[in-house]
Amino acid sequence: MSEVKPEEISHPAMEQLQGFEYCIDSNPPWGEAIILGFQHYILALGTAVMIPAVLVPMMGGNDGDRVRVVQTLLFVTGINTLLQSLFGTRLPTVIGGSYAFVIPVMAIVQDSSLAAISDDHERFLQSMRAIQGALIVSSSIQIILGYSQLWGIFSRFFSPLGMAPVVALLGFGLFERGFPVVGRCVEVGLPMLILFVVLSQYLKNVQIREIPILERFSLFICIALVWAYAQILTSGGAYNHSTEVTQINCRTDRANLISSAPWIKIPYPLQWGAPTFSAGQSFGMVSAVLVSLIESTASYSAAARLASATPPPAHILSRGIGWQGIGILLCGLFGTGTGSTVSVENVGLLGSTRIGSRRVIQICAGFMIFFSMLGKFGALFASIPFTIFAAVYCVLFGLVAAVGLSFLQFTNMNSMRNLFIVGVSIFLGLSVPEYFFRYSMAAQRGPAHTKAGWFNDYINTIFSSPPTVGLMVAVFLDNTLEVKDAGRDRGMPWWVPFRSFKGDSRNEEFYSLPFNLNRFFPPS
Repeated sequence: MSEVKPEEISHPAMEQLQGFEYCIDSNPPWGEAIILGFQHYILALGTAVMIPAVLVPMMGGNDGDRVRVVQTLLFVTGINTLLQSLFGTRLPTVIGGSYAFVIPVMAIVQDSSLAAISDDHERFLQSMRAIQGALIVSSSIQIILGYSQLWGIFSRFFSPLGMAPVVALLGFGLFERGFPVVGRCVEVGLPMLILFVVLSQYLKNVQIREIPILERFSLFICIALVWAYAQILTSGGAYNHSTEVTQINCRTDRANLISSAPWIKIPYPLQWGAPTFSAGQSFGMVSAVLVSLIESTASYSAAARLASATPPPAHILSRGIGWQGIGILLCGLFGTGTGSTVSVENVGLLGSTRIGSRRVIQICAGFMIFFSMLGKFGALFASIPFTIFAAVYCVLFGLVAAVGLSFLQFTNMNSMRNLFIVGVSIFLGLSVPEYFFRYSMAAQRGPAHTKAGWFNDYINTIFSSPPTVGLMVAVFLDNTLEVKDAGRDRGMPWWVPFRSFKGDSRNEEFYSLPFNLNRFFPPS
C-alpha cells in the first residue's frame, strides 16, 4: 500500500466557496433573476407573517389590523433591503423583521396603562404608537455606532476564531423554529423537508437548456407542490375534527389574510397616529437594537462568504450598521410593530441556490414593495402554512451555521486554546438562551424580574440571543486568553488585510458605492 501524502489528508484553506456561478457583482439573465428574486420574496414571507401573528392579537388588533401590519412590514422590508444593497454594505441581504424585538415589544404591550384600555382597537393603536416611539428613539444607537465608525473600531477585536462560533450560532440558535414547528403538522412539514433536500441536492444536476433548474428553483417548486397538497388536505376535510392547534398549523385557510386584506393599500408614515415616547420603554428597546446589531454583523460575514466577496472591512460594516439604524427608524415611522435585522433564511438561500447576486436581492425588494401595496395578492402568498417555511428553515439555518464553521479553516484547530474558545462559546451560546427560554415558558416572565422594567428587558433580550451570548464569550476569550503569540493560530494573517478598505484590491469592486458616490464619501 502506497504512503498517503499530506495533501491527500487535508484540504488547503480557500477564501471563496466552490460551485458558485454568480457572485455579488455578477448577474444571472433577467428571466432567472426575476424568478430567483420572487423565490427570496416568498421565503421572507415566513417571518413577515409570523411576527405580526404573534404580536397583533396581544395588542388587541383584529385580522384587518394584522393584515395592515404584515403589509407595512413587507413594504418597509423592501425599502430597507434596497437601501442596504445600494448604500449600506452592498451585500445581497434581505433586511426583514427581527424576533429580537419581541421581548421589549411584549413588555410595552403588557404595560398597565395600555392593558387598562377596554376598547381593543384603541388599545391596539395606543400600543402601536408606544412601540413606534421606542423604535424611533432606540434606532439612534445603531445610527450613532455606525456612522461614527465606533462599531468598525470595535470590530477590530474580531478574528476568524472569534467570528466562527458567532456565525454558527446564527443558524444553530434558531433550531426552535425548525423541526419543533415541522412537528406541529408533520404530514405537511416532513414531505416539504424531504422534497426540498431531494430536489436541491440529489437532483441538482438536472438541467433544462443548460440551467440547473432544480438546484436554483427548488424552493419555489417545493412550496408550490406542498402548498397544493396542503390545500387538498384542507379542502378534503382532513382537519375538520382536529384540534385547534393542528388546524392553525396545517390548514391553508386559517390565516384569514385574504378576506381581511384590501385590494390596494399603500403604507405611509404615522399611519397609526402620532408616536408616544417613554424613557423606560425606549431604554428597554435599546437591548433589542444591540442584539440586532450583533446578529446582523454575523449575517454580513456569512453573506459575504456566500456571495464570494471578501469579509466586509470595518468601514463598510459600520456603514451597513448605520443604514440598518435608519431602517429601524423607518420601522418606527411606518409602524411595523418590530425592528429590522438581516434575514438569516435568505442568507441561507444564497448557499442553497449557489447564487449570491446583488441584483437578485434588489428584485426581491421590488416584489416586496409591489405586493405589499396590492393587498389581496400579497395576502394570497402570505397564507402559506408556516410549517412549510419551518421545513425549509431546517436546511437553510443549517447552511448558515456551516458557513460559520468554515471560518475555522483559517485557524489552528490543533491548538487546545482554540478548541476551548470554540467549544465553550458555542455551548454557552446554546445553553444560556435555552435556560432563559425554559424559565420564561415556566414562569411566564424572564429570569430578570426587578422593579426596573427596562433592566429586565435588557437582560432577558440580550441573553436570549445565541449569537449575542456567543460573541460576548468568544471575543472576550479570544482577546484575553494567551493572546501574545496566538495571532497565527487565531487566523489573523488572513483576516488583517480585510480590516481596511484598501487592504485588498477586491474591496473596491465589491463594496464601492453606486453612481460614483465614493467621490463624496471616500472609504477609510
